Amino acid sequence: MLTFIAKRLLSGAVTIWFIATATFFAMHAVPGDPLTQEKAMSPTVRAQLEARYGLDKPLIEQYQLFLSNMLQGDFGISFTQENRKVNDIISKHFPISAILGITAVLIALVGGVAAGTVAAYYRNRWPDRLVMIGVIAAISVPSFVIAGLAQLIIVAMNNAAGKTLLPVAGWGSVNHIWVPALVLGLGTMAYLSRIMRASMLEVLSADFNTAAKAKGVHGWSLFWRHQLRNAVLPVVTELGPTIAGVTTGGFVVELIFAIPGLGRYFVQAVQQLDYTVIMGTTVFYGAFLVLVVVVVDISYGIIDPRIRLHGGGGR
Repeated sequence: MLTFIAKRLLSGAVTIWFIATATFFAMHAVPGDPLTQEKAMSPTVRAQLEARYGLDKPLIEQYQLFLSNMLQGDFGISFTQENRKVNDIISKHFPISAILGITAVLIALVGGVAAGTVAAYYRNRWPDRLVMIGVIAAISVPSFVIAGLAQLIIVAMNNAAGKTLLPVAGWGSVNHIWVPALVLGLGTMAYLSRIMRASMLEVLSADFNTAAKAKGVHGWSLFWRHQLRNAVLPVVTELGPTIAGVTTGGFVVELIFAIPGLGRYFVQAVQQLDYTVIMGTTVFYGAFLVLVVVVVDISYGIIDPRIRLHGGGGR
């Protein structure tokens, strides 16, 4: 068991190192730098700024300094936001992204289980076909298109009602969460719907389901105690990576809906070539994803020893 856990932790550490290294050299390979965007900058001022951010050092020294600071949990100071540390940006704005992401996961879970169950119960009939059309649309249409359409619908709905039923953008109340969370969770909902449909079809044809009916179990009792509890297990096993992916994947949604989450700041940092913010948020997101996957793998390895014996992952 200890060997299994050590291997998972080591692979996670190597993955984080690779993410940090690839991000660092990729950013320094991009033409230009944040200082070139400053207006009317004298050579003296530029030299002072380069010295402050360590840009005057050889690239390998910058890389060593970056890794050293990263191991201490320090991602440096933002180039474009005056005297603001990257750690402060992450600590203040990641919770907003996490709230949005968790809400999206809950919507995706409930919607995916419900849609998949309906599709399985009405297999090859119009509810099943309707769900499958929705699944294909949710997977195929980009999130920024769905977000734009959602805003148009909100505007039309508010105009028809003569008052603000739902805000078009922004953050600050519960009403600001629902539509962006729904847009963010649609793709995951579609994915979980397919898993739930396949699992429920298997359960409906299983021997234990037939035996329960023969014993006189019918209606909601049969559904809750025998069908749903067994069919939902494959969906539950996907929640770990799903939570990590949705929580860290709302960049476009946050930007369109003007949500002050970490994803929005990441997009702005890319536009402004803010090295420290880009590298800090990328490493943070990467470490978060790796941590979730490692924890899930270890949990599955503890629950099911066959995973350790075969050397497989948690999924």
